[in-house]
Order: sequence, then C-alpha cells, then structure tokens
Amino acid sequence: MKALLIIDMQKGSFTPKTPRFDTDGVVKRINALAERFRAQNQPVFVIQHDGTGTGEFEKNTAEWENLDALEVKPGDVLIDKYANDVFYKSELQAKLQALGIQELLITGCATDFCVESTIQSALTKDYDITVVADGHTTGERPGLTAKQVIDHYNWVWQNMIPTQGKIAVKPFEEIAETVLL
Repeated sequence: MKALLIIDMQKGSFTPKTPRFDTDGVVKRINALAERFRAQNQPVFVIQHDGTGTGEFEKNTAEWENLDALEVKPGDVLIDKYANDVFYKSELQAKLQALGIQELLITGCATDFCVESTIQSALTKDYDITVVADGHTTGERPGLTAKQVIDHYNWVWQNMIPTQGKIAVKPFEEIAETVLL
C-alpha cells in the first residue's frame, strides 16, 4: 500500500509576503496525483500545520486553511502537525501503520523546512519514499532562489543513503506514467 502526503499547502504559507515557486503548477500536479490515488483507493493524507497557541496558523483561521485550489475530498485523511516533522506528536505514524502503508509519495510546502524534515523522519522509519520533484515548493532564501533551493534538495534526497527503505526523486510526469498506472 502507498499513500500520498500533501504537506502544508495552507493559505498562510502562500501570501504576497511569502511568494512560492510555481504555486499553480505544484497545486495542479498535487491535485492530479491525489485524483489518481483516490481512483485506486489509495489514501491521500492532507497535512496542516496547527500552530494553536503560537499566534500563527491557529486552527480554523484563514491562514490555517488549505489553498482554495487544492482539492480536498471527504475521504482524505486529515492530519494536524505541530512541528516541521509531520511525524512529531501527530497521528500520522499510527494511521499509516493501521492502513499497512509502506510507501510514501511526498509533496507540499516548504521544501527546505517541513518537506525536508518529514522526508528525513520517514527515512528513519524505513518507509519507501518517492519525492515528487516538481510537487513541492518554497520561497526565495538569502543567496538562493526558490528554484535553486528546490533543485538542491531534490539532489540531496536523490543521493541519500536510506536505512531499510528506499528513496527516489521523480518528476510528476514520470510518476503519472509509471508508478501509478
């Protein structure tokens, strides 16, 4: 069994002050993957940062909400997260285990924070991981464009040495043509 993880595609991360690289394209690719997962009765996990008590990403506020263009369906598994690493004190691991999930396709925001932390954590839990190379996004960083950050992390993940599982970085088109047929 495999699952699609959609990390932090929330309005508070996509503002005029925090523009993200290729937002429309990333959302389009995530929606297309999610549609394929649902059609095959594979779970789609929609993960939202819950910053309750911090003054940011307070649950049920506008910034906590998912982007309007992100298609979330009633059968999707909703997960609250409380740190960069989605596994930290959340229900994710228990739900993955209950469903017998061994393989994760990972998408979302932000490449160099929550996506990176979740991938590192999933590796230590021996999942097989496919990072959707053009299915995650971030913003500009000091000395680096968002595209450079994304390219760098795709390279890092492609060259990691996993524990028991495996890791691959593939573009949406390759995944859509091969992995999910």
